[in-house]
Amino acid sequence: MPTFVNINPFETLVASGVPVVALQGFLIAMAALTIGGVLLDIMHKKNVKYFFENAKKAKEKAKTNVPTGKKVGIIVNTVAHDVLTSGEFCGWKRRVAHLLGMYGTIIFWVTSALMVFSYATSGTPVIVSQLWHLGAAMTCLGAYWFWFFLRVDVAAEGHKWYRVVFTDLFVLSLVITSTFGLAWSYLQAAGSPWGQLFLVLFILSNIVLFGGVYWSKFAHMFYKPGAAIQKHLAEADGSRDSLPEPADAPEQFGLGIKREAPKHY
Repeated sequence: MPTFVNINPFETLVASGVPVVALQGFLIAMAALTIGGVLLDIMHKKNVKYFFENAKKAKEKAKTNVPTGKKVGIIVNTVAHDVLTSGEFCGWKRRVAHLLGMYGTIIFWVTSALMVFSYATSGTPVIVSQLWHLGAAMTCLGAYWFWFFLRVDVAAEGHKWYRVVFTDLFVLSLVITSTFGLAWSYLQAAGSPWGQLFLVLFILSNIVLFGGVYWSKFAHMFYKPGAAIQKHLAEADGSRDSLPEPADAPEQFGLGIKREAPKHY
């Protein structure tokens, strides 16, 4: 295993003269940008208002009263299946890529906070440093796999991989931040002067990632679990009975026609 993965790059940065309060202040600022962006998203895009209005309408259309115990079971199953294991994705490739990116990002962010607030000036446990690098690598693997091979507009519509739209801001800034973080850690540990450049790029990419919350799909990580829970509760109380069944597979027309399986679900 490369030795740089055992090193807390933030601890090395503090040892070189950077005040620990500057690192902690930066993380607090990124958290504030995230909260501010989500609140702006709630106020201007009205997604939360729509969610509760839709839930109210579904409750009015309910055909049966679902017991509290059953509701709790539905919520637990939804969290376990749709959220924690990304069971909403039918294709295993998309599912694995999403899980790599999701858990990689969680590990990367949690260990970043630990290394900056708990171990920036003292001996960092090796496992924490290793998990930080592992989380960044998992994020890169999942996001690059998705970006080059699994995106709907690339896999199904024939667009080029380098075609970028505003909604790609989240996944792009996320994978670039992880990439720059790994590069900075390696180059800093190697004593390369290029480490300073990638530190600056790492800082800038974080600002884009968290500062762009309002314009990106960042908030979907909060909305999607709620929408999934609402969907399954509506199925249980019968309020979705008036809606058509989802088309999980394209209808086959004619004799002997073999359609290519979808690659992007």
